[in-house]
Amino acid sequence: MRPILLAGLIACSGAVAAEDVLPQLQAYTTPDSWRQPVPPFALADNSWYIGTEGLSAVLVKTPEGAVLIDGGMPQAADMLLQRMRALGVAPADLKLILHSHAHIDHIGPLAAVKRATGARMVGSAESAVLLARGGDDDIHYGDELVFPPVAVDRIVMDGEVVSLGGMAFTAHFTPGHTPGSTSWTWRDQRDGKPLRIAYVDSLSAPGYRLLDNPRYPRIIEDYRRTFAVVRALPCDLLLTPHPGGSGWTPADTRAPHARPMTCGAYADGAERALDTELAKQREAAP
Repeated sequence: MRPILLAGLIACSGAVAAEDVLPQLQAYTTPDSWRQPVPPFALADNSWYIGTEGLSAVLVKTPEGAVLIDGGMPQAADMLLQRMRALGVAPADLKLILHSHAHIDHIGPLAAVKRATGARMVGSAESAVLLARGGDDDIHYGDELVFPPVAVDRIVMDGEVVSLGGMAFTAHFTPGHTPGSTSWTWRDQRDGKPLRIAYVDSLSAPGYRLLDNPRYPRIIEDYRRTFAVVRALPCDLLLTPHPGGSGWTPADTRAPHARPMTCGAYADGAERALDTELAKQREAAP
């Protein structure tokens, strides 16, 4: 969740006028890129990027309605609804909301989007608790990064499939960044060929206490397991909550992913970063 260089994803035709940066929150400020809208663009035949330059939001359209995955900061709600309308998705057409993890920069607008659309919120039991209390008493951030609470309507288990209109989204538990972190995979098509899309949660440990963490005793073991899970995902196209973390540059919709990253490379890089941080913490330990 610490500010990092961000990026994100196949271009949509048509020019879009420049837009103002979304406003700052009073209690929590972020890089402008997290709040800078970019024109929506197609990832595949039915999957669209509708987030900002630095925070992903993905819309998947089906004959029976649409699915939203993540949303960005709280002030992005109106932007997301506008993006949906531009892609032919009226508020009542949004049926499901999926998410990666319960931090303000990804979950922020989802309570407002849920109220405006009536969509059902889907998530893990671990995330449901934090979502219900608006991020209060977070393991790593305490009460620092609270957001509008949102209720989960459907609790999913690891490996459970959530279906809508012929599209099947598989939940993969990938704890570490948060205990409830969840990644999602689904199949779409692009250029007449099947495309396996993986929306993989953040794998970073920004400022986290990794050694002897009383609130998360098995955090290291969870990260190790998650790296193995991510390496094995069906992954022709990798998306991440912070698009820059997997090499995307959403602001350049002409070539948003010049050097595609694999799920394996994403996990490998995260594990190297974790090992580096672990070594530092062990060296500093009394």
